[in-house]
Amino acid sequence: MTQNTPAFPQPDCGHGRPYESGMSLRDYFAAKAMQGLLSSDVYAPVEKFAKQAYVMADEMLKARES
Repeated sequence: MTQNTPAFPQPDCGHGRPYESGMSLRDYFAAKAMQGLLSSDVYAPVEKFAKQAYVMADEMLKARES
């Protein structure tokens, strides 16, 4: 599975593509992880949370493959 797998694929809407891609699954996982990180009582710069959210998203993608 690649990082560009769509989170919410849609059937072909007449554009000749197999689906409308929209948000990637990696971005969706990172957004969900970011919600949890920001709702914690831990203080850190937003940049650190953003990087950690993508680390978590990458781990979730790996877990799906196993």
